[in-house]
Amino acid sequence: MKKIVVAIDSFKGSLSTFQAGSAIAEAVKEVYEDAQTVISPIADGGEGTVEAIISAGGGELIETTVCNPLGEKIRATYGYIKETKTAIIEMSAAAGITLITENHRNPLNTTTYGVGEMIADAISKGCRRFVIGIGGSATNDGGVGMLQALGFEFLDAKGEQVEFGAKGLENIVTIKTDNAIGELDECSFCVACDVKNVLCGENGCSAVYGPQKGATPEMIKAMDLWLENYARLTKSVIPASDADREGTGAAGGMGFALLSYLDATLMSGIELVMRETNLEKHIQDADLVITGEGRLDGQSTMGKAPVGVAKLAKKYNKPVIAFSGCVTEEAVVCNEQGIDAFFPIVRKPCTLDEAMNVSNAHKNLKDTAVQVLRLIKTLNP
Repeated sequence: MKKIVVAIDSFKGSLSTFQAGSAIAEAVKEVYEDAQTVISPIADGGEGTVEAIISAGGGELIETTVCNPLGEKIRATYGYIKETKTAIIEMSAAAGITLITENHRNPLNTTTYGVGEMIADAISKGCRRFVIGIGGSATNDGGVGMLQALGFEFLDAKGEQVEFGAKGLENIVTIKTDNAIGELDECSFCVACDVKNVLCGENGCSAVYGPQKGATPEMIKAMDLWLENYARLTKSVIPASDADREGTGAAGGMGFALLSYLDATLMSGIELVMRETNLEKHIQDADLVITGEGRLDGQSTMGKAPVGVAKLAKKYNKPVIAFSGCVTEEAVVCNEQGIDAFFPIVRKPCTLDEAMNVSNAHKNLKDTAVQVLRLIKTLNP
């Protein structure tokens, strides 16, 4: 065994992608002392995306002051790779549902303005290439807040900018684009998005995701109508816009704003991260690929990192094994998607807190990996 590539997602609430990768690297060193181990950080476009991409690209973290979903000032962090003028932004850093308490979750009031402020800050630092993850939002404002922060104008009957939140959509009468930040014309936007929902209707963002953001049935009906009007007005300004395109309903309509106003490209989250971290290059001459995540189940085939890694590895006929904190019966579908074998790492009865303890999880992952690698070495000396 000369080269082993480790591309393992975080065990959420426990090990980061780096911590998990390091545990496996220790196991490789113990069994294959002379093997080269390449840890390629991975994420599915959600939490951990910034960390994964900047580590692979030699970037840094930038902290800036922005508005949270309620318009209150907070500090938010994004990734910055100076060499390629790239910014890596997680929408949840400024507009995430975890930034506000449950009793304040109300999509009528929550805004994406802070996301636009992050983009504007990155532009001011010279960034012209953007990688954006749009999962975990608290918003349903169609991305209007973000666009307002970038200089787009959404005006009411008095010619004034509409207020923050989905409630502002009700009052949009005119949309103006001529005062948008000029450098946007030089920028490209690639968006991690695994959501297929359209903007409006029974499969739209209001109906499908509104309830988890605090929307009542009455709010959902109203917001859907307001988004329809927003889409019609957008069409009059940007004829190429299409509210029925897959992904326009992502993140409360942020997908629609990015596609329509910033000419963004939507990609599967794991595919985007694999591209940005050059995972394919690492895999080409590997003898073994190791992946995994905190939980493997029937949903792991739906855009999750381990299956994405496995499919890429199978392009080059590489063997793939996976490790996971827990495994359900339905996880056998992963074997059909390129994961040759998977292994749970919990080695004795314990509580959930004990299993997720970072020290315990690290030891369990390392020890399990050692035994699996020893088996491989025995069968292929």
